[in-house]
Amino acid sequence: MVRSGCSVPNDEARSRAKKVLRGLKRAYPDAECALHHDGPFQLLAATILSAQCTDERVNMVTPALFEKFPTAETLAKGRIRDIERIVKSTGFFRAKAKSLKGMAQGLVADHGGEFPRDVEELIKLPGVGRKTANVVLGVCYGIASGVVVDTHVKRISNLLGLTTEGNPEKIERDLMGLLPKKEWIAYSHRIIHHGRKICIARRPQCPECPLLRCCERVGLPPLES
Repeated sequence: MVRSGCSVPNDEARSRAKKVLRGLKRAYPDAECALHHDGPFQLLAATILSAQCTDERVNMVTPALFEKFPTAETLAKGRIRDIERIVKSTGFFRAKAKSLKGMAQGLVADHGGEFPRDVEELIKLPGVGRKTANVVLGVCYGIASGVVVDTHVKRISNLLGLTTEGNPEKIERDLMGLLPKKEWIAYSHRIIHHGRKICIARRPQCPECPLLRCCERVGLPPLES
């Protein structure tokens, strides 16, 4: 279980975090989840498929998946080879199909097909980790259960100097200690958009970055004057 307040951030880190939040809000005021979905079951399935895959590809696959398996009950009873066929293009399709079916079976068997609004219950389901649970609770219910740490959030939070950790759970702990709880959900959405538009992994557009003045640029070469 990840708990906030495990480490005490210093005043400099808190000040930087406030500037980052202000910059993100100005740059991406309407940022939201990029995975297309209708309700928590669909978002849970889409988030499982998004591992090691682009959101665009997932959005191409999920319409067919939800047409054939519109509910947890139908997916729980689905043939694994049918699920594999639909999700094959998302990569690691055998493992993902197994997780999808297991997740649906868990929802039906343990929760009567209803969606638990609790991180600890969600992560008991196959294929569901803290990131996936935080995504669904935040997007569908507005529950700030934690900070979603995907590859963008991990990389950019380190660049900004908000954490020095490499482990997602430790990064989440640091961010939960630095950011006001009311900002946990929006921070991840905005950082993800920032990572796609400006702070691109292999070619960050630092001169155009709205966060340049508050970014430590950890690990990057100095900007040319």
